[in-house]
Amino acid sequence: MRRLALLVGVAAALFAIACSKQEPPAPPAAKAEDPKRELITKGAYLAAAADCYACHTVRGSEPFAGGLEIPTPFGTLFTPNVTPDPETGIGSWSADDFWRAMHEGRSKDGSFLYPAFPYTNYTKVTRADSDAIYAYFMSLKPVKKKSRAHEMGFPYNQRQLMAGWRALYFKAGEFKEDPKQSKEWNRGAYLVEGLGHCNACHATRNALGAITADDDYSGGLIPVQNWYAPSLTSSRETGLGDWEVKEIVDLLRTGVAERSAVFGPMAAVVMHSLQEMSLGDLNAMAVYLKAQSEKKASAPLLDSGPSDEQTAGMMRTGAKIYKDYCAACHQPNGEGVPRVYPPLVNNAAITMRNPVNPIRVVLNGGFPPSTQGNPRPYGMPPFYQELNNEQVAAVVTYIRRSWGNYSSPTTAAEVARSRGVPAD
Repeated sequence: MRRLALLVGVAAALFAIACSKQEPPAPPAAKAEDPKRELITKGAYLAAAADCYACHTVRGSEPFAGGLEIPTPFGTLFTPNVTPDPETGIGSWSADDFWRAMHEGRSKDGSFLYPAFPYTNYTKVTRADSDAIYAYFMSLKPVKKKSRAHEMGFPYNQRQLMAGWRALYFKAGEFKEDPKQSKEWNRGAYLVEGLGHCNACHATRNALGAITADDDYSGGLIPVQNWYAPSLTSSRETGLGDWEVKEIVDLLRTGVAERSAVFGPMAAVVMHSLQEMSLGDLNAMAVYLKAQSEKKASAPLLDSGPSDEQTAGMMRTGAKIYKDYCAACHQPNGEGVPRVYPPLVNNAAITMRNPVNPIRVVLNGGFPPSTQGNPRPYGMPPFYQELNNEQVAAVVTYIRRSWGNYSSPTTAAEVARSRGVPAD
């Protein structure tokens, strides 16, 4: 069972679906005597840090021309065209208009933007950085492609009602450095809380889809995609506080590390965003994330599980399945092959409270992202046709409760919820 372990590690756009492997257009080469080109180059880097490409590009279509479908519990959104076409894109927008969208969550005409565009995070971006991103977008090839209307049911299609939501859950304001922390810590906080919008996925949301605390990284289920973005603070889940900074940087930059690998939505984040960032910025993000360890514990799951007798039977079945399908790669003792086949022993990506991610990888297989640091990743084949729900539950239970691992058993019902959900 290759690449079973997954760490859906730091940041992904809210409910975004992993996009194409096209590369975003490169900015013009900067010259020392050309401040405009330097600004565009800076903006290209910041747009990558904000993962703009992943949401505003449809597979096989022009970069940044929008149209990506984003299903949410409240309806379906379609990302807009952000190329500089004056009729269908943002070519008629000024830098002030763009700043208002980033900082205040309002469109050019003043209407409220839906928070699937993570302005609740982007409000922390400085005006200088916003202007640089705007300059980059204005340098792109204009694409004439009309943005598709959102398909939101009543009352969510009434944008004026967003005023109440914003009054409760949104306050505009640029990032303010903490004078008690180091320069590196503050840079990491700016990237994680603002441009990276990491808690857009790695936070617990209420019934209205709101995150109630800026520093909430306690983990959350991405409902439509049925992936669980693990807590970045609880040692029970990711255990980042126990990781070395270099290990975290390796995972963010290449998608693989000695302890784990990324799959699903996080693989798209690494591919389109994090691998483009400087080692200095990734190091700063790692420093900040380590400092958040154990700040807020993950909420316990309330679902009832199998009985002790049922669990014992699942362990026997799972042991046989593991021997037949998994041991050749992950090794009989679950230790894996570092940076090739992730270890399953003491792997928080396997033992976290919610088993949905290992279930999905067993069903759908997958690859870590192809990055400069890991251009030919080893992948895992899907087993959705070979194993039924009870067998998948058994082998996931066996892995989560063997070699010193101890997590709650998995149920066939949990597997059934993931079967048929798209792999990306």
